[in-house]
Amino acid sequence: MARITYIEHGGTEHVVEVADGLTVMEGARDNNIPGIEADCGGACACSTCHVYVAPDWVEKLPVKDDMEEDMLDFAFEPDPARSRLTCQLKVTAALDGLVLQLPEKQI
Repeated sequence: MARITYIEHGGTEHVVEVADGLTVMEGARDNNIPGIEADCGGACACSTCHVYVAPDWVEKLPVKDDMEEDMLDFAFEPDPARSRLTCQLKVTAALDGLVLQLPEKQI
């Protein structure tokens, strides 16, 4: 289990425990976190699970693959350094304490 903090655009924080093996997107969906739409269900075929990773976590996450990089082009105001698709982040104990900020909207 990893404790992940999802911060809504307005500042409301949701700290939830997400089981290892799920994706960060599934953790948001299963805990009814507003702002993660996940229209494609986790297939990396949309950008509606876009988040900004807290700066101190950027280097701790796996590198983005080409498909994720391409889909982030469709996200709302992507940040080249901090934007990630939560469907592409598998939860492990190493993600315990992860902090994510949600964008103003998903497109």
